[in-house]
Amino acid sequence: MLKLKPKEFNNSLATEITKMAVESLWSNKLRTGLTMLGMIIGISSVVAITSVGQGVQKATEQQIQSLGSDVILVIAGASNTGGISQGGGSASTLTWDDAEAVATQASAAKTVTAFLQRGSIQIVYGGQNISTAVVGTDLNYPDVKDTYPEQGQYFSQTDLDSAAPVVVLGTKVKEQLFGEQEAIGKEIRIQKQLFRVIGVMPTKGAVGNMDQDDRVFIPLTNMSRRIVGNNAISGVSISGFWVSAADSSQLDAIQFQVTNLLRLRHNIYPPQFDDFRIINQVDIANTYTSIVGMFTVMIGAIAGISLVVGGIGIANIMLVSVVERTKEIGIRKAMGATKNAILTQFLTEAIIVSTVGGSIGIGFGMGIALAASSIMTIPLVISPWSIITGFGISATVGLVAGVVPARNAAQLDPITALRSE
Repeated sequence: MLKLKPKEFNNSLATEITKMAVESLWSNKLRTGLTMLGMIIGISSVVAITSVGQGVQKATEQQIQSLGSDVILVIAGASNTGGISQGGGSASTLTWDDAEAVATQASAAKTVTAFLQRGSIQIVYGGQNISTAVVGTDLNYPDVKDTYPEQGQYFSQTDLDSAAPVVVLGTKVKEQLFGEQEAIGKEIRIQKQLFRVIGVMPTKGAVGNMDQDDRVFIPLTNMSRRIVGNNAISGVSISGFWVSAADSSQLDAIQFQVTNLLRLRHNIYPPQFDDFRIINQVDIANTYTSIVGMFTVMIGAIAGISLVVGGIGIANIMLVSVVERTKEIGIRKAMGATKNAILTQFLTEAIIVSTVGGSIGIGFGMGIALAASSIMTIPLVISPWSIITGFGISATVGLVAGVVPARNAAQLDPITALRSE
């Protein structure tokens, strides 16, 4: 065997050392495979968990954005008398006039749409009888929510002015009542009143426990007069209103303006509490993203423990390999192999085990992520950084885990090594 010196460590010698390392690993296939197993489990866990976490995060963002990323929601609270809350059954604290005042006086507001909603209302068509949410809205709802009927149309100003008995169905309601039949032009019964179907909304999905497809829309005037009955102290009672901005950077300004305007209109002064609530969609999105991100990091860190276990396994096997191959190391040294050559071979073996195991682990991780995406119906998100990090971690673990065994092998005295059995 050629005597290897640092200046002679060129590509051909590196190739020869790599070949020897591969042959050594191949001659102990079972041991090599078990050593790789720790790396495979660790890397696949990290890649899969990271991918699923990012997929859940993206799905959550999409669901929240479907509610509108450039809007705030103002919800009526319980009315107060003498500073004492009258509870949820009292008259609504918000009216249609409040929404119109915000539309005309809040300079940062782009569009405002009022709504009056009630849940679990019976809807009947033929032999089908379901319970769903009924939402009375004005004409601005499709623009503010950026959602327009997929079939038919939304109601008109004439429908709103006359409190016309027309209805636009959510996709789930349409499927439950009509199945594959055409719904446009048919009549359904809502609380014993006939309503003509004029449109069907597109599928929007669920956000939390709120299914945006399991609801129907009717003119706000009809909802107020015939379904609910006007229960506001003055004006038309509403459940709340959405306020849209030109862009999300204006949401804080809108929230400030709406808060002060409603306080003035409702004669609320410190230390009185507001009789309304304002929900900022961007804040909700950021909160969800932060929570999901923290869970992903936490679970990923737990999965990373298996990488440490895999590294310990590599170090252990390499130490055993040094003991088993003591005589081989002595022969090589007697034939002129330098410490650097021995050190390089054992480090190469450790790195090969970790990188091959890491590569297989990345493949398994991507497969698990794909399966999870299909089962959980979330976007498939595989970050290039997770793959790059996977390769980097596997190579680093192999290098670190192989340093001590390789150093031990390189420092063996050839005479002592040759005498070993």
